[in-house]
Amino acid sequence: MSKILSREQILQQVTLKREEVEIPEWGGSVLVRELTAAERDSYENSLLETKKGLNGKPEIRPNLKNVKAKMASIVLIDEAGNRLFKDADALQLGNLSASALNRIVDVAERLSGLTKKDVEELEGNSESGQDEDSFSS
Repeated sequence: MSKILSREQILQQVTLKREEVEIPEWGGSVLVRELTAAERDSYENSLLETKKGLNGKPEIRPNLKNVKAKMASIVLIDEAGNRLFKDADALQLGNLSASALNRIVDVAERLSGLTKKDVEELEGNSESGQDEDSFSS
């Protein structure tokens, strides 16, 4: 039987999965780590925006502007585990190779347990996605 963890043991967990990813477009490799739960929530929230609908009621819509660069800015780290970029750097990262960013995001999603279904629901492409009343604004 597995060991039951205490509150203290759980809160001491700080190790995040990481993986080195070769980026031929940049002539080297980068370190990609998984998202924390708080980062994932914040990232997912950044992919939604509330806009005034035609009927005057607020509507929640996908906001996929610079989505790959946003993720890359969060998950790219140095060897000590520190983020290389700030959130504001996503604008500059968005001007880089789409292939490179796709490779980084694919690894980050896998390490973070973010499935294709999760991404489709956030983009509003899945019939099993949450309806707009289930999101808080």
